[in-house]
Amino acid sequence: MDIELSAEDLSFREEVRAFFAENTYKPGSNYIEWRLEWFEKAAAKGGWDVPKWPTEFGGPGWSPTQHYIWEQETAVANLPMDAPFGPGMLAPVLMAYGSEEQQQRFLPDIRARKVNWCQGYSEPGAGSDLAGLKTKAVLSEDGTQYVVNGQKIWTTMAHMADWIFCLTRTDDSGKKQEGITFLLFPMKQEGVEVKPIITLGGSHTVNSVFFTDVKVPVENRVGDEGKGWTYAKGLLQHERTGLAGISRSIVALEKLKEQARSVKRGNGTLMDEPSFRAKVAELEIDLMAAETTELRSLASASSGAAPGPESSILKLKGTEIQQRIQKLTVEAGGIYSAAWGSAKAGPRFAKGGMGGYLSSRAYTIYGGASEVQKDVIAKNVLGLKSKKAK
Repeated sequence: MDIELSAEDLSFREEVRAFFAENTYKPGSNYIEWRLEWFEKAAAKGGWDVPKWPTEFGGPGWSPTQHYIWEQETAVANLPMDAPFGPGMLAPVLMAYGSEEQQQRFLPDIRARKVNWCQGYSEPGAGSDLAGLKTKAVLSEDGTQYVVNGQKIWTTMAHMADWIFCLTRTDDSGKKQEGITFLLFPMKQEGVEVKPIITLGGSHTVNSVFFTDVKVPVENRVGDEGKGWTYAKGLLQHERTGLAGISRSIVALEKLKEQARSVKRGNGTLMDEPSFRAKVAELEIDLMAAETTELRSLASASSGAAPGPESSILKLKGTEIQQRIQKLTVEAGGIYSAAWGSAKAGPRFAKGGMGGYLSSRAYTIYGGASEVQKDVIAKNVLGLKSKKAK
């Protein structure tokens, strides 16, 4: 997709590229120090360290086009590792629903990347049906603290997190969406146990987390007791927009084309084969459509609107596109993809192709399964209402 860039936008793009080039990681240097310095320098640029934060909380106040340029450039730049849980997910909730004391307490460390957060949402019996969660939080008789007992699962980076934002059940007498409370508490305390889950692709990023009589001060509750479902829905919309990964997919698709051109087929390459070219073309068309939807979402956000149901469209299509790119990468590697992990088998990209494909199976599950996104789209975009069983 091509968009018309003004002289001001072109200047901004060159400024972004120059910043990335000047502050790229130099091999052999201290990564941790470089990472913190990078965010400090980005902050000094006027909120570049928190590009999606509103100006009143230190964000840059960019136009939709500038956000678009940033997403495109960050997809190819060498950036420091930055988990989304604090800056991209919890921060908007604190800005919208947290007390002033909570904002002053947590936002500076989130912005400085001094505290790692994880998300305590899914449970063994509450994944896509998140409102069915059963982790209990009982308020003490003197009203000073909650005592939390239960289990969370698929908790990304829990083994590295300092704090968790956690959905808990404080009342089960009404509808399951009611009686859910949003709590914040440290991970490194008595009663919190983290057990690793090794995924199909062989990596350790997710975990099971067990809570046994974990004590949480009442001042660590975000908003009102029993209103956590409202806050959780807002957070999920921010998460789903980020999970779409449209800019990263644009880069990945171009890389796939390059890889396919390196695979010999007869007198040509794999990209010369009509069947493979057709798959790539269909994928690229869908990616262009998703990119247009993302631009509409950015335009809406720039006017002050919160992410809406379009975030479900982006999450649904964006994650499916990521899976299709991984699948075509395996297809391009051919029989050598089956030998993943072996450096000497076939083209170099085949080594990681299968691992990426296996890991991508979760893309359409976490952050709300595709079936959930389709329900959201049907109700809030198409206006369809489910018929009650007679």
